[in-house]
Amino acid sequence: MSKTVVIHSGGIDSTVLLAKLVAEGREVHALSVDYGQRHRRELVAAEAICRYYQVPHQVADLRALAPIFGANALTNQKVAVPEGHYEEVSMKATVVPNRNMLLIAVAGSLAMSLQASSVAYGAHSGDHAIYPDCRPEFADALDRALRLADWHEIILERPFVGWNKTLIVQEGARLKVPLELTWSCYVGGDKHCGRCGTCVERREAFKLAGVVDPTVYAS
Repeated sequence: MSKTVVIHSGGIDSTVLLAKLVAEGREVHALSVDYGQRHRRELVAAEAICRYYQVPHQVADLRALAPIFGANALTNQKVAVPEGHYEEVSMKATVVPNRNMLLIAVAGSLAMSLQASSVAYGAHSGDHAIYPDCRPEFADALDRALRLADWHEIILERPFVGWNKTLIVQEGARLKVPLELTWSCYVGGDKHCGRCGTCVERREAFKLAGVVDPTVYAS
């Protein structure tokens, strides 16, 4: 049985990825990262999902790094979370500099300590224009680096890199993923706000996928 460390935020993409790996018969270890995000509510979701799938779950505490991330809406409370459709210009306010490299590096360390064969993350095609560290070229470069980082070779898997959010929701429905447990909202209240870019994207994905949206929205 192959062993994989999945970077798990508690959102739809990483949860469907986790479910897919479990369905493939992998030994899955989930890693979440607390980097000072205002929507730390996602870590609660991640824990609940890992309990549901009975996979080991660890949280890496990188909150001390938050001050170096500058003026972005996810780690700086003074920057407003963009509302409305998930557009390139507005959503660039949610870019945390080099976040995925940090997350993948930490997951790589865990994978090496566990003698796992791979690290997996849920970057998808809709993220490419907004988040440069979700581009296939970036993942290819990190895959090469991970393979060289230890005598025990680790590969970087990104099976959704050519998928859109709608396809991921459909895959989640096929796998009977408890999507109601997932968290997307960047505002991070008790309920999804229903107005920020990620909430709008979430709503649209369920609608286009033809899947009932189980999310409770505040608005």
